[in-house]
Amino acid sequence: MSFFHIWIQALGLIIILMSVLWILSIILKNVSIVDLFWGPGFVASALYYFLKTDGLCTRKLVLFGLVAIWGFRLFAYLTWRNTGKGEDFRYREFRKKYGVKNYWWISYFQTFLLQGVLMWIISAPLLGAQYTCKIDSLNVFDFIGIIFWIIGISFETGGDYQLARFKADPANKGKVLDKGFWRYTRHPNYFGDSAVWWGFGFICLAAGSWLPILGSILMTALIIKVSGVALLEKSLKEQKPQYRDYIEKTSAFLPWFPKKR
Repeated sequence: MSFFHIWIQALGLIIILMSVLWILSIILKNVSIVDLFWGPGFVASALYYFLKTDGLCTRKLVLFGLVAIWGFRLFAYLTWRNTGKGEDFRYREFRKKYGVKNYWWISYFQTFLLQGVLMWIISAPLLGAQYTCKIDSLNVFDFIGIIFWIIGISFETGGDYQLARFKADPANKGKVLDKGFWRYTRHPNYFGDSAVWWGFGFICLAAGSWLPILGSILMTALIIKVSGVALLEKSLKEQKPQYRDYIEKTSAFLPWFPKKR
């Protein structure tokens, strides 16, 4: 079966999963559950590609293992963070904007279907890395990808842990975290997420697939320009006056030593 046929079939699978999740969101009256599925959705995609491609080589096992660790860690963290907090403010605002009577069906296209299509496009490196399985050995691009993944998961997990501890202390209310991973980048979790996906991209290159790494590029673009850094920076500037000082001395995305004031 060709790369394109497997990829198109995965789109159908993702749409089915997103549709089921949408129905569940209507029952629970909480669109936020779509965020919890982001990580496991890629795990499901990687597993589908694993089963639909020929052969069983080291690269396929490594790739799927890395995706599973990343995806389920993200699911566990978001579940822990969001439990008991109700629907995310973004979706509450959408409910007000479109009206409660209309948002139940608008959310399918605006949120669930849109995220599903993005997930499908971004997942392309996960198929590219597993599509060719002729040689049962790893090459230099595989190891570069694994290094990127290790760096990324360290920043993502470490950044989330440090932020959780910081917010748990009432004395830090209104303050800005600028220690640990947050000393070198204003968004270690977003940088880590991007690095993880470049890790998948390099493993895709190791398998001889070039075009699918557009998925890694799209993920980074979304993180920086759309749903991640840009959106959060805007709200933090309004909520915390000290954040402007933090901006002046700390790298926005790529980790680097803070500027001396």
